[in-house]
Amino acid sequence: MDFIARNFKWLMLVSGVLTATMFYGLFAPQAALQSMFDASFDGQLQSLVIRSWSALVGLMGVLLIYGALSPQHRVLCAVIAALSKAIFVTLVMIHGQPYLPSAAAVIALDLLVIASTLLYLLSTRRHALV
Repeated sequence: MDFIARNFKWLMLVSGVLTATMFYGLFAPQAALQSMFDASFDGQLQSLVIRSWSALVGLMGVLLIYGALSPQHRVLCAVIAALSKAIFVTLVMIHGQPYLPSAAAVIALDLLVIASTLLYLLSTRRHALV
């Protein structure tokens, strides 16, 4: 667990940069949907929703980067991003099973971030109690 605590900022930084790449969905919503879920859409509402979702996911990436670089805000940023990722993974598992094969890499990365965040929180709590 100490390994996670010592290296958590690097995990946040790397996963933050990868997560922030979703900003490209603001400019290419069809390409973002295609690359994430191997699906397409055909309407203004879908374009609006995908652009908004891409911006929110990109902001989670920025939050992870900020938390990696700001130790005093690291826990808050990690918890918010992990909760966002947990909601996404849960929704895909419950409502998006047809998209699991194409989203497997993203889900795996999100699960890694969620698990690492939980271990980091346990580690910081243990150190606070000692």
